[in-house]
Amino acid sequence: MTGMTGTPLRVGLVGYGLAGSVFHAPLIAATDGLTLDTVVTSSPERQEQARAEFGDALRFAATPDELWARADELDLIVIASPNKTHVPLATAALKAGLPVVVDKPLAGTAAEARELAALADERGLLLSVFQNRRWDNDFLTLRKLCGEGELGDVWRFESRFERWRPQPKGGWRESGDPAEIGGLLYDLGSHVVDQALVLFGPAASVYAEADIRRPGARTDDDTFIAITHTNGVRSHLYVSATTAQLGPRFRVLGSAAGYVKYGLDPQEAALREGKRPGDGTDWGLEPESLWGRIGSGESPLTGGGRPVPTLPGAYPAYYAAVADALRGTGENPVTALEAAAALDVLEAARRSARDGVAVAL
Repeated sequence: MTGMTGTPLRVGLVGYGLAGSVFHAPLIAATDGLTLDTVVTSSPERQEQARAEFGDALRFAATPDELWARADELDLIVIASPNKTHVPLATAALKAGLPVVVDKPLAGTAAEARELAALADERGLLLSVFQNRRWDNDFLTLRKLCGEGELGDVWRFESRFERWRPQPKGGWRESGDPAEIGGLLYDLGSHVVDQALVLFGPAASVYAEADIRRPGARTDDDTFIAITHTNGVRSHLYVSATTAQLGPRFRVLGSAAGYVKYGLDPQEAALREGKRPGDGTDWGLEPESLWGRIGSGESPLTGGGRPVPTLPGAYPAYYAAVADALRGTGENPVTALEAAAALDVLEAARRSARDGVAVAL
């Protein structure tokens, strides 16, 4: 592995669709100590797009097998390809002796996630999961409030990741084929469940409702997940593409105060617009008008409570932590076993929604 003497760690990126081009490639390129070496895509258009942004030194491969064949030239593989390929590609990378970052969801089942974790441990290799929304501005702010005891004992956590997309867009994410691991439960649900577990610990039981609302839709597009945590906190999580009026991103109710926050972290929109970390000093910042409010017995919509400055969102911190972990100077920012715990909840939610029962974990 390079990088021990300051040489950048060389990254191979598998996939240059939405995840690869909007999230991973820009964040890798913006991280000190990492260099985007090779992109795996067979699309001439996507190769041209990547070369235009990252320069002529960028290499390309048509298939992941080409990376395994020259594993000694790379220090990290990032898998940003369709969900159904995550497990086989991560397995192949680890067997080739390469550390791996996998976009969420790591796998379709918790059992597969734990098998991958065991393989990584056996080989002594990093296996990390890209749960970027642990570095959302609102989540970082809420985590700080909880850590400082501002809310007292948290009793209920409401989290919404809602969109208004009345027409299905198609593609594998909206396929009804279970092999594709599509649908909102495993897409946005991966984020809201992970955040709830990070904040409030393990789940004791799960109840869920999953619906297919839109004409022509083939997989869940309006889903609710209720988690009872082992410490007694209840999380109510909503993911939807059918929300004509968006609710608060967070509503958190505690024994001393509540926190209500509207709006979505600005980093994804900035990345989609071509903005990059390091371009200016305002990365991840949101306007004061979107700050959440904390208080008791008052409505934030009528000015009740006090505004809480939202911490800057910090997606670049994920890959900075990965680089540190590879050099042995830091910890894996998101482990495969953490991802497996979230998949336990997602699997229980799918069973609950199907059978109309609460599922104990």
